[in-house]
Amino acid sequence: MQSAIPPGPERAPQPAAKVPRRPDGRPDLSGTWTFATITPLERPAEFAGKEVLSAQERLAVEQKDAIQQEAYRQGQTPGTPSGTYGADFWERGASTGRTALIIDPPDGRIPPLTDAGADRRRARAERLNSAAGPEDRNVGERCLLGLNAGPPMLPGPYNNNLQIFQTPDHVAILNEMVHNARIVPIKLASHLSFPQWSGNSRGRWDGDVFVVDTVGFREETSFPGSSPNLHLIERFTRVDAKTLLYVFTVDDPTTWTRPWTASIPMQRLDELIYEYACHEGNEGLASILHNTRLAEKEKEAAEKKSTIGPFGSIAESSRGSNPTRRSSGRQLRSGRTSLRSYCVAAVSILQR
Repeated sequence: MQSAIPPGPERAPQPAAKVPRRPDGRPDLSGTWTFATITPLERPAEFAGKEVLSAQERLAVEQKDAIQQEAYRQGQTPGTPSGTYGADFWERGASTGRTALIIDPPDGRIPPLTDAGADRRRARAERLNSAAGPEDRNVGERCLLGLNAGPPMLPGPYNNNLQIFQTPDHVAILNEMVHNARIVPIKLASHLSFPQWSGNSRGRWDGDVFVVDTVGFREETSFPGSSPNLHLIERFTRVDAKTLLYVFTVDDPTTWTRPWTASIPMQRLDELIYEYACHEGNEGLASILHNTRLAEKEKEAAEKKSTIGPFGSIAESSRGSNPTRRSSGRQLRSGRTSLRSYCVAAVSILQR
């Protein structure tokens, strides 16, 4: 299922542009690319009704972002300490010149959620806030998929890089974030019958555009808010020697009221892709689970205190018949077991 992409000056190669090609005549997509940009996914209210920035507006946007990032590095942003982790190796990129990455709907905004999509988002938020084990946290924190690797790929604070390998039969997309690799077969038309972390992709050529059709996502997909019903269409167009245009359309009728499309111009990099060691230093996940257990203990202590009568006695019948307390105890034991298993696995990895 493909949604129409509104016409635009940056969405097709210019007639005079010389597109590098492979011996079989196909555009050469191979190489290392970056999709870093400060252009937001959705159009800010200040640019409502406007698709393209003027030269002055673009300069102002980039200057504002530079000032904000420097303030963040210096710990001047409210709620952030000096020398905040990660600030020194952010890859923010520049503005694309547009007000948003979303090009359809025309307002540059993600369509409203369906009732089912809203319910699912609330349920996920509740699960994150009371994680019994690592399975309740998102796949990025668990080092299963990168926060920006997708699919679809969306700019993040750092590691917005990928390398493409191309043959007549396959195209491989290697993301630097969590070194996720998708191998996309070109001559296989049917999809697999079971879900995968990054979905199940099939590729085809539509003229000079390489189209990747992906279905079969898992419930834990890293794409915000989507469901296993997500149908993703990605289009890669080699515009010139230094530009690869990436356009994707997401269609999930159980999440959004209509499909939507975003466009990201990727720039060629003459650099290497580096390994992203996630599990080896993932102390954050264990700390999250540890603090969740502490919060549960505090809640349990507060509930127990509330049952103490004016003379310091506890009603045994009330304590023994409270299903909420028994459930909380089971959750606490389950959480400890999950945390213990995770820590044992982490230590095993570190000792290899």
